Amino acid sequence: MDYSARRKAQGQKTEEAILQAAIALFRDRPFEQVSVRDICRQAGITTGAFYHHFRSKEEMLLRGFGPLDRYLEKAMEAHRDEEPAQRLLALLRHYAAFMEEQGWELVGQYYQHRLSEPDWQSIDPSRYTHRAMQSCLEALWAEGVRIPGRTPEWTSDFLLRHFRGVVIDWIIRQGSYPLWPKLEGDYLLFQGFFQAEE
Repeated sequence: MDYSARRKAQGQKTEEAILQAAIALFRDRPFEQVSVRDICRQAGITTGAFYHHFRSKEEMLLRGFGPLDRYLEKAMEAHRDEEPAQRLLALLRHYAAFMEEQGWELVGQYYQHRLSEPDWQSIDPSRYTHRAMQSCLEALWAEGVRIPGRTPEWTSDFLLRHFRGVVIDWIIRQGSYPLWPKLEGDYLLFQGFFQAEE
């Protein structure tokens, strides 16, 4: 492994240590009561190392979720040739996996922090997650499989709001159940509303 690859790997390891330290601290205290110094002490790094990776505690929190779209886009490459309904199921499975990898504590802090921002958008239609879901639904509609009286845009917005609600329930229950079986069960229920046109 060359020098730049080693530096990159070390940087990723340090970022992971910072996020894991923050998660551990957020289990006991709210976001506002955890300082950068607390996180550094827990991670065993200097504050300089923290600021080398993150400009602020807020950026650390938001960056913990910035990779969601990249994670999903990469994961979905393996499902490119599947039927639209199966691609949609895979998208939800990978979404659940990402959230569980982050942990309910960090996900909860993320939503709590975002809700305090007045300019927060609930669902940004330009993000990969939204576009991928809508693309699956548009393909279903093109095949004549649809929810009568609804558009792919309306349906993707509805599904995203619902599944985000499941994640929030999972947070409220402190990750006491695996997220994927809930999302899968709800998706299969919604799938029953789709009808093939005669």
